[in-house]
Amino acid sequence: MIAILMGSEKDADRMQPAADVLAEFKIPHEVHVMSAHRTPARVAEFAAGARAAGYTVIICGAGKAAHLAGAVAANTTLPVIGVPIAAGGLGGLDALLSTVQMPTGIPVATVAVDSAANAAYLAVSILSVNDVDLAAKLQAYRERLAG
Repeated sequence: MIAILMGSEKDADRMQPAADVLAEFKIPHEVHVMSAHRTPARVAEFAAGARAAGYTVIICGAGKAAHLAGAVAANTTLPVIGVPIAAGGLGGLDALLSTVQMPTGIPVATVAVDSAANAAYLAVSILSVNDVDLAAKLQAYRERLAG
């Protein structure tokens, strides 16, 4: 199962493409709203218990200071994918830099600003390493892209 986290309910429209992709691939997922700044204890608790709860990958979308993905990665060894969200006046550059600049040993895979769909495709790719059926579905999707 994949967790999709977002820092605010305002981010729901921008994170919906991740849920849509996962649904297309029939991958179970859950969506949660939690903030690295407003609910830091909840974020840490969720991340620390994510593996035991059955999650395999966590996708985090946040704007502005965008510490959600980093806060999650600091508390789990599961793969974390960050989606910087354009909010405020910097067009998402602030969120991109906040998401991608992680210390050695605490990585966050980061996709382009507002690219929740690509975060989900990356999650599908990660899961496909040990799932030949999913790998075949991903390959078929890529072939459709090529025309």
